[in-house]
Amino acid sequence: MTNRAFWLNELETAFASRSVVWLAGVRHVGKTTLARSLPGVRYFDCELVRIRRALEDAELFWRDQPAGSTVVLDEIHRLTNPSEVLKIAADHFPKLRVLATGSSTLAARRKFKDSLAGRKREVWLTPMIAADFEAFGSTDLDRRMLQGGLPPFFLAPRVDDKDYEEWMSSYWAKDLSDLFVVDKRAAFMKFAELIFAQSGGLFEAQAFAAPCEVSRTTVQSYLSILETTLLATVLRPYHGGGAAEIRTQPKVYGFDTGFVAYHRGWDSLRDEDRGQLLEHLVLGEIAARFGVSRLHYWRDKQQHEVDFVLEVARRRDVLAIECKSDARKLDPASLMALRRRHPRGRNLVVTLRDTDEYKRSFGEIEVEFVPYLKLPRLLDKLRGTEK
Repeated sequence: MTNRAFWLNELETAFASRSVVWLAGVRHVGKTTLARSLPGVRYFDCELVRIRRALEDAELFWRDQPAGSTVVLDEIHRLTNPSEVLKIAADHFPKLRVLATGSSTLAARRKFKDSLAGRKREVWLTPMIAADFEAFGSTDLDRRMLQGGLPPFFLAPRVDDKDYEEWMSSYWAKDLSDLFVVDKRAAFMKFAELIFAQSGGLFEAQAFAAPCEVSRTTVQSYLSILETTLLATVLRPYHGGGAAEIRTQPKVYGFDTGFVAYHRGWDSLRDEDRGQLLEHLVLGEIAARFGVSRLHYWRDKQQHEVDFVLEVARRRDVLAIECKSDARKLDPASLMALRRRHPRGRNLVVTLRDTDEYKRSFGEIEVEFVPYLKLPRLLDKLRGTEK
């Protein structure tokens, strides 16, 4: 069985503070395999009718589990009231370790009537990050970008267009329809396609209304659904109150480079394509360690833009990150503009071609150049200073 050491450690860290852990991630990202790789696990698939029936009496179900065991409830969103099942476990059976998996965050209110605040920890299993390359036996970044970070897609000799289409159909039938009521399937799926095709761009709801033939309000609702089911990440702009900074317009990223490449019609990559997809890989590395609640982008009205700005916990520092396939393509003007308004923090340029880390000064700012495969070590060290 594949040993995804980074993610196993994330689960153990989460269990150290709570008895209930919510493992979120899209379909085929590897939740089931990861959950079953925990030692001594008792596994229950909530897609099976007999398991759903057994959980209708949650108290009796939990009483039957041996104290100290690790119980996995896979695809828990298939239950009628999954949050009640987890609440009973947390409140009345604290000696059990419960891992619940689902294809959404707990913001899907149709099913999750209780957010379980204070009772659980959450782990978001993102598409493959750099730490997974060893587990899957490859460091082929072009393959990771083009075929994507869902393990079955990455490991396939080649991915057929029908694989992406079937995945989206399965998402609609098994995930979205269980969690939300969406009347216009064609409009919603068109919206999802456009999000992938325009991934990493500024989002304006009105621009999607006409091609999807829905209202601006419906577009906003669709985006919220994609965010809740982890198909899109919405980044808000970082600002300090100055009138020259963009304050409201978000950027939206599709969840996986493979789906972005497919919806853009790419079957090979140019250097400029790699630069755009590198942003998605870096976003995944950050999300895996910090989530995205403190992650932003920065832009001012003079068109200076910085790809990512991460607020460092308990300090006023911000980590500024630019993504470049080639370090020679960096124009430092945007980083310099950011630092004129927000001077505290480190400046990183994440690259694909470089193999060594180095620093360079531009005027009054110092910039660290970091190869993508060495970024995880830097982020892990940063996270360690926050604990």
